[in-house]
Amino acid sequence: MSQMHQPTALSTCPSCEEPLESGDLFCGACGYDLSAVPPPPDDHPTIVMNGAPGAAPSGGVAWPAAAETDSTATPAPVQVPGELPGLDSTGVPLSGHTAGGHRTVPPAPSAAPVAPVTPVAPVAPTGDFELPAPAPAVSTVAPPSVPHVTDHPSAEPPDLADPRTVPPAVPAGTKLCVACRAGHVDTDGYCENCGHAQPRERDHVEQELDAVAAVSDRGLRHHRNEDAFAVSSAALPDGSPAVIAIVCDGVSSATRPDEASAAASAAANEVLLAALPRGTHPQQAMHEAIVAAAEAVNVLADPPGQSGDQEPAHRAQNAPACTIVGAVVVSGLLVIGWVGDSRAYWVPDDRAGSPARLTEDDSWAAQMVAAGLMNEAEAYADERAHAITGWLGADAYELEPHTASFKPDRPGVVVVCTDGLWNYAESPQEMAHVLPPDAAGRPLRAAQVLVGHALDGGGHDNVTVALLPFAVPRHGAGSDRA
Repeated sequence: MSQMHQPTALSTCPSCEEPLESGDLFCGACGYDLSAVPPPPDDHPTIVMNGAPGAAPSGGVAWPAAAETDSTATPAPVQVPGELPGLDSTGVPLSGHTAGGHRTVPPAPSAAPVAPVTPVAPVAPTGDFELPAPAPAVSTVAPPSVPHVTDHPSAEPPDLADPRTVPPAVPAGTKLCVACRAGHVDTDGYCENCGHAQPRERDHVEQELDAVAAVSDRGLRHHRNEDAFAVSSAALPDGSPAVIAIVCDGVSSATRPDEASAAASAAANEVLLAALPRGTHPQQAMHEAIVAAAEAVNVLADPPGQSGDQEPAHRAQNAPACTIVGAVVVSGLLVIGWVGDSRAYWVPDDRAGSPARLTEDDSWAAQMVAAGLMNEAEAYADERAHAITGWLGADAYELEPHTASFKPDRPGVVVVCTDGLWNYAESPQEMAHVLPPDAAGRPLRAAQVLVGHALDGGGHDNVTVALLPFAVPRHGAGSDRA
C-alpha cells in the first residue's frame, strides 16, 4: 500500500507481543490496530523499504514464528488433525477442540438427550468463499487448512449420538467453511464448527476478459486488501476494440483507503467506457478518467449529508486517498495514465527486445533525481525515498495527471501493478524475468505467477497486477508524453 506517512515504529505488538516489521499497520497475528499506539517522538513521514537501492528484494524475509508452542512443540497458531471436532475425508472423527489462536465453539452438554444424527461428509465450499485454484508453481493466499488423515487402522467408528464427534448439519443455502468444508459460517464470519475466520471478498480477486486479466491479493501481512482494479473492453466508433485496465493502491495511512481505491478504479473505468465509444482520443480520455477518479475519492472526505463545498481544511483531515495507474490498448496505440507510485511496464514477447518502465513515480526519490540533487543510488538509499508526492484525495497538494502514449513496433505485454508487486521486481529486466514467456497467450495464469512471486518474496503488502497483451503489425515505434 502506498504510504504518505510512516506508521508507528514498534518492535512487537502491544497486544500479543508478535514481532513486527517496519511499516506494519496491523499485527499479522492478532490484527491489533497499531495506529492506536502513540507515535515515537522522532517519527518520520516515510517508510523504509526492504532491499538495497536498485536491487531486487531477495525474498529472504522470514515469516515470524509463533511466540508459543503447545505440549507437542507445535506452534500455537497451527492446527493438527486431532485438534478439530468433526470428521475427516474417511468419516473418522477428528477429536478434541481447536488450538490456541482460533475461535472455538463449545460442545453441547453431553447429558442432554440427542437424537442420532447422520454424519455430514465434507463438501466443496460454495461460490461465496471459494478461492480460485492456483495453477502449478503459483503461490496463492489460502485460508488455514486442516490436513486430512487417510490412514486410521485402529480408529473407532464415530459415535453418532455424541454431538462432539459429528459436525452440525448445514442448512440449505448457507455458507460453508473454507477450512473444514462442513461447518456453517455465522454472521460474524466464523465457522461454527471449527472456528476459522472466513476470507473476505476482496482478500483475493481474479478477473479475466478476452484480452486482459487481473489478480489482486491481500498479501501475508495486512488485515485487508486496500488495492482495487477494474478491467473492461469497449468499441471505438469504427468498431475496433479498446481494452482497459485500471489499478489503484489505497494510501494505508489515510482514512478508508480500501474505499478510496475502489471508488477511483470504478470511476476511471466508467469514464473510459463512455469516452472511447464517442471517439475521444484515448490519451484525452485517460486524462478525464483520472480527474473523475480524483473527484470520486474527494467525495469520500465529505461527512454524510454534506456537500463538497465545506471548508477545505476540514475536508483534508486524513482524507481517503489512493494512487492510480491505467492502461488502454487501442488501434495499435498504448496509452498510460497515472498519479502516485503505481507503475506500468512494457515487456516484449521476444525477450531479446528491451523491456521498459512506462511511468515515473510521484515520489521523493524521483523528485531528487529529476532535480539533480542526488543520483539514483543516493536518493533510493534515503529513508524518504518511497514517500509519495502525488495521490488522489481531498488532501492532495494539486492534481497533476500524467499521461503518455506509445506505438510499440512489436507484440508484448503491458504490466500494470501496485508497489506490492514491483517492490519484488523493480527494474524492467527483473519484471521481464519473472513474467512467464507465454503471458500474452495466458494473461490470467501470468498474473497469478506475478502475484505468487510477491507472496513468495514476503508478501508484505497488498499485491495487484493487470496484464494486457499487445499485438501489433511490425511498423515504426514512438511515444508521445504529456
